[in-house]
Amino acid sequence: MPAPERVPTGRLSPVEPTVEPVGPDAAPTTPAEPVGSLAPELLAEGELTVRGQIQDASNAVLYCTVALDGRSAACVYKPVRGERPLWDFPDGTLAQREVAAYEVSRACGWDLIPTTVLRDGPYGTGMVQEWIDPPGDGDVAPELLALVAEDEPAPGWKAVGRAEIGAGRTALLVHADHPRLRRLAVLDAVINNGDRKGGHLLPGAGGSFFAIDHGVTFNSADKLRTLLWGWAGEPLTDEVLTVLRGVRTELADGAPLAARLAELITDAELAALRARVDGLLSSGRHPEPSGEWPAIPWPPV
Repeated sequence: MPAPERVPTGRLSPVEPTVEPVGPDAAPTTPAEPVGSLAPELLAEGELTVRGQIQDASNAVLYCTVALDGRSAACVYKPVRGERPLWDFPDGTLAQREVAAYEVSRACGWDLIPTTVLRDGPYGTGMVQEWIDPPGDGDVAPELLALVAEDEPAPGWKAVGRAEIGAGRTALLVHADHPRLRRLAVLDAVINNGDRKGGHLLPGAGGSFFAIDHGVTFNSADKLRTLLWGWAGEPLTDEVLTVLRGVRTELADGAPLAARLAELITDAELAALRARVDGLLSSGRHPEPSGEWPAIPWPPV
């Protein structure tokens, strides 16, 4: 989409106020819902008010508040008209795929992706997602990714590979051997995430974290690019296998999840999704890089 047609910075429209800076002054005025458990109805049906624009995003990302029946919360609104076209994702929209990723995450029961809906807003149809505040003063943010000088990862860490850090030097890229992160690696394999970067992992309250930015997912061709290769080739856990069997059932023709996804992704993408779930169950192992597609996203953050 040409730049003039995208959501502008500065004044949002002839009748809207100038964009307010994102910060504490733009926060909701009523108590927030528990992080990671925002009711979809609040995001889907509440009054959506644009408060500011997130800078340095490759597509239009607007910081908003949403209010309904005395409840309010902060959220992110990504209108379809602010998306840049992608040659290798010619069908559907980033917004639809973001919602589809949330629906699959919810079907897994892992609560990895903040509540996400597709709805109309001030700039037309778009994705609206729960805003995740950074950890407070009393919270310790989980350490998930690191570059270390050693040749082998320390206990509690998994190696991804060597990374150039400048001046001809390299370091070992590692990620935490964390059960929630391991579930996310499986979810990314299921939805065929082509862009799992470190910056897409948001620390939340209580030492938790959430995954965002799932617009380049569900391609019918293998596009998996991630920093979470530490479990590549290892057996899937019993918990994961049980979850994947349940997801396979929910993806059957006529099942509610399959019907919902059919509204968001193409028939070919839905068929490929089923095939990926079947493949994981058949192999019983975390996938390994195919060698046909860059395995690590760039830039990695």
